Amino acid sequence: MSDTRPYKKTTLPNGVRIVTGRMEGVKSASLIIAYNVGSRIEPAPIAGAAHFLEHMLFKGTTNRPDPLTISQEIESVGGILNAGTGRENTSYWAKVPGMHLALAFEVLADMLRNSVFDPDELEKERKVIFEEIRAVQDIPEDMVHDVIDQLVWGDDPVGRDVAGSEETVANIDREAMVDFFHRNYGADRLVVAAGGDVNHEEVVALTERFFGDLPVTINPHTSTVASSDQTEKRIKLITRDTEQAHLCLGFPALSYYDDRRYVQSTIEAILSSGMSSRLFQEIREKRGLVYSVYGYFRSHEDIGQGVIYAGTDTERVKETIEAIMVELKKLRDEPVPEDELERTKTLRKGRLLMGLEDSRSVASWVGSQEATYGFIETPEEMMVHIDAVTSAQVQELANDLLQEQLMNLVLIGPYAREREYLPLITLD
Repeated sequence: MSDTRPYKKTTLPNGVRIVTGRMEGVKSASLIIAYNVGSRIEPAPIAGAAHFLEHMLFKGTTNRPDPLTISQEIESVGGILNAGTGRENTSYWAKVPGMHLALAFEVLADMLRNSVFDPDELEKERKVIFEEIRAVQDIPEDMVHDVIDQLVWGDDPVGRDVAGSEETVANIDREAMVDFFHRNYGADRLVVAAGGDVNHEEVVALTERFFGDLPVTINPHTSTVASSDQTEKRIKLITRDTEQAHLCLGFPALSYYDDRRYVQSTIEAILSSGMSSRLFQEIREKRGLVYSVYGYFRSHEDIGQGVIYAGTDTERVKETIEAIMVELKKLRDEPVPEDELERTKTLRKGRLLMGLEDSRSVASWVGSQEATYGFIETPEEMMVHIDAVTSAQVQELANDLLQEQLMNLVLIGPYAREREYLPLITLD
């Protein structure tokens, strides 16, 4: 009998996990090489090391000493090559025509096994990262999201900027980077994910060829357990002569292991999914207070965070804060009507399915679930969880999360007196 499962998994003897999702009729193949290594595990003096390392793996190998060659080989077949670093993972990926999957493996494996960490390239890239950090500081609508993380979590690594600071990035010399690389990029932290025009057995064979001898980690860096001991609401003003005010309201939320995560994502959708969501309709359409308003939840292994962002006229910031609090209080105090809940569920299921039409999306789906949970949930299985969410569960979780003493507000604009804005953070 043939295997009809939509996703397949193999684990190599050294612990490398391989997951694939084949898509019929798709001509592209996406390959993601993902490590459970992110900014949370970094020692404080070298915060930003994971992100800096990600940059450096594009800067030359023993086989491809010219950094240009790395990108040219993928782009010469019409492909795309990139990477990204988060708080708990780093991913390197390539999207190519299916016939060139082996090339994608070869280039990514060369980067991850044979990078030379040239000292001159390291110093050039350090300056690039300095500019990246400064660019965020120059853009208030980006900066406010970093500051809310810091305000909610304080000195905990989960609240640090993934890129680190100029001070800590300056501390990362070649020896520290190579040490971070060898200690953390081991087989036990590696997931190889492929989606699109792929064959599972071929992906397994290529992984064995390029990563089958990869050793496991020895004395790796690990993260500390994050927690919140907040007992009163907090505010941070950043005084700038801006034409628009930018604000984020943040609060602790659920980890991605919490069984109520499906309820939490339903709350996110009610508040912020699309032009029919509550925040958009009430604060932009009906009141005309903002051009942009949205919310999101970001979950980690042991903790999570909810954030509401708004950009508004500097003269209407108080009214905007009050309007956001009204919507949060309504979600906490009033059951979500069944017709709205059903519309939200249908929206979530539709976007889930549409989001898996691309080979990279499928590779990301299977890779992230394997890295996070150790198994892969199908869209159909996830939709069962979405359908199971009740109005009572939404209200119960809203009451747990939306507590006034857990609220944090960051406001960037021409303001200086916190006492004017702190009383606006109320759920009474």
